Amino acid sequence: MTLSLVAADYGTNDSNSSSNYWNKLAKDFEAANSGIKVHVDVVPWSDIDKHVADLIAKGDTPDVVQTGGFADQVAADRLYPVGDVLSMEAQANLLDSFNKAGQVLGSQYGIPFISSSRVFVYNKAIFQKAGISAPPTTWEELRKDAELIKTKVPNVIPYALPLGPEEAQAESMIWTMSGGGALSDSVGNYTIDSQQNRDTFKWLRTNLVDKGLTYPDPGEVDRKTAFTAFTKGEVAMLNGHPALLKDAAAAGIEYGTAAVPRKSADVKDVSFGVADWLMAFKANGHRAEIKKFLNFTLSKQNTLEFDEEYNMLPVTQDTLEDMSENPQHQDLTQFLQNLPNANFYPYGAPSWDKVSSLIKKQMGGAVKSGGDQVLSDLQATAASEASKSRQG
Repeated sequence: MTLSLVAADYGTNDSNSSSNYWNKLAKDFEAANSGIKVHVDVVPWSDIDKHVADLIAKGDTPDVVQTGGFADQVAADRLYPVGDVLSMEAQANLLDSFNKAGQVLGSQYGIPFISSSRVFVYNKAIFQKAGISAPPTTWEELRKDAELIKTKVPNVIPYALPLGPEEAQAESMIWTMSGGGALSDSVGNYTIDSQQNRDTFKWLRTNLVDKGLTYPDPGEVDRKTAFTAFTKGEVAMLNGHPALLKDAAAAGIEYGTAAVPRKSADVKDVSFGVADWLMAFKANGHRAEIKKFLNFTLSKQNTLEFDEEYNMLPVTQDTLEDMSENPQHQDLTQFLQNLPNANFYPYGAPSWDKVSSLIKKQMGGAVKSGGDQVLSDLQATAASEASKSRQG
């Protein structure tokens, strides 16, 4: 029999396409599991959701899909629960924070595949020129450092605040958490318009935007723009992920990493995680074969190979331990320490995709005059989408 796999492409060209990884893994799996073939279909990120939907509509539902979310497929009752397609050992090896993020209404359907995280990243040369000896730990320290940089190091953006449509949801979540708030509560109810969040975005407006310590209009600035500026020495501070460190090092930028600054010391540490997922479809009845394939895929050798190829972070305990102990990954220490206690988007909410899209488009307005209304409007729409998804 043949298992069908659809996976997203993390590569930037043919030489590092994810198809190379998956075809090798499929070949190795087939060699170890006589009688099971794997058909690999690697699709660009921009096309994968539509591609999977088209396959399902045609009656060609894949057995395994690796992409960015799972809740919509759970809502359509298409997936095996994780306990049906992973061994007890494989389940126990997954980091608990990711297991929780993969749940819908208390049952896990999302199988974490890779992760990323965010930490505070700063340019050491700019800090030295401004006379700053250590990275900020609180918002007030960040503001003071930004003012020093503006005064002493001209033509540099002190702090990049990318709230543009590429990834405003990540920057928003980091700042809401560091202010003692969140985008949603522990059971998935949206809390976008909380008083803590209003206070956070007001602080950003009055202390960074209005004082010219970040871009004039953060809502027009994408993550890619901010990251590129950092690698050119044009930005002093920002929240970054592991790929930024790789690019900064290649560009000769001497950088440092630290925990994300918080509103005050009594706000708990901000550990923000992002995950991409595997999911197992019931349509073809290949549960036993899927289980063998997923257990093989999540072995340390295979997860480590993918993580190192694409500078991603692990989702399994044994790979986390391996990378944490490897001197070659010393630059990832701050990221790796965040993973076991990471906070995630509400992946288990079927409405999250739509709400996330709205945040991308509108959250930049929250750091302008009238920002409270932006939060109020987002909250109302998010609550409406959540209600629709529950009824649907």
